[in-house]
Amino acid sequence: MADPNFVKLFSGTSSRYLAEKIAEAYGKPLGAITIQRFSDGEISPYYEESIRGCDVFLIQSTFPPADNLMELLLMIDAARRASAKYVTVVMPYFGYARQDRKDKPRVAIAAKLVANLLSAAGADRLMTCDLHAGQIQGFFDFPVDHLDGSAIFAPYLESLNLENLVFAAPDVGGVGRARAFAKMFGADMVVCDKHRKRANEVAGMQVIGDVKDANVVIIDDIVDTAGTICRAAAVLKEKGARSVRAICTHPVLSGNAYDNINHSVLEELVVSDTIPLRQKSPKIKVLSVAELFATAIKKVHDYESISSLFISTHK
Repeated sequence: MADPNFVKLFSGTSSRYLAEKIAEAYGKPLGAITIQRFSDGEISPYYEESIRGCDVFLIQSTFPPADNLMELLLMIDAARRASAKYVTVVMPYFGYARQDRKDKPRVAIAAKLVANLLSAAGADRLMTCDLHAGQIQGFFDFPVDHLDGSAIFAPYLESLNLENLVFAAPDVGGVGRARAFAKMFGADMVVCDKHRKRANEVAGMQVIGDVKDANVVIIDDIVDTAGTICRAAAVLKEKGARSVRAICTHPVLSGNAYDNINHSVLEELVVSDTIPLRQKSPKIKVLSVAELFATAIKKVHDYESISSLFISTHK
């Protein structure tokens, strides 16, 4: 077993709230780091303790603003220059993951660019949760630990003891996630087929499958403006669903998202704390991924298998 004294956990500015919970679950305090900002906003990180020869874990999600990504890159570079033995980026929410392919002419593939930046900065490993598309792992030339959010969501759903449970994919792209939950619970699955006029605006939607008298759970990785899940919830209720709730790992919640959710027919929206909520809502329940990441960090440092954390074993 590797020496636990050579593990150092550090947090970026945006994810301090989560990093403290991960450190507590791990049983080790966060390392001392100062993130200095010049008057023009330029970022300069400084490790206040030696990290020479240590396994360093840098905890930072990369939701907007882009400074969060830049700060992380500079933390990686500083760790490399301070002779850290191994630098693992713990990125609970991988920003820019939705731009993962060239779906129309003359666009950027931002997810690949972020992968290149992490490599260039000197990262040795990435630990993240519920990527928008699993194939993003192929953009990296170093190990990626893709943790499965179902490890925290499935036990919560089980505790609700819902009868006639049906899982719904909010669009065709989310079928894989919904099918995985349906398999866990031995339940049926339906698909909400949507048509968009433009980004963040759903023009029409139809349900493929039967939801009459069912307790439906919509499964998705990201909830942004919440337009899709709120529209899906309304259509599912129109089709006879007894109740509709949604599970979305990453609560981006931009624009009118909170109003959309509060005025929707959703029983609740269950999210994780990979991104902090900007405001409270009676319909939003937050479950923490801290224990999940703390366990992954322990297993990675001790050279143990972590397959159980990204291949759901829930029965």
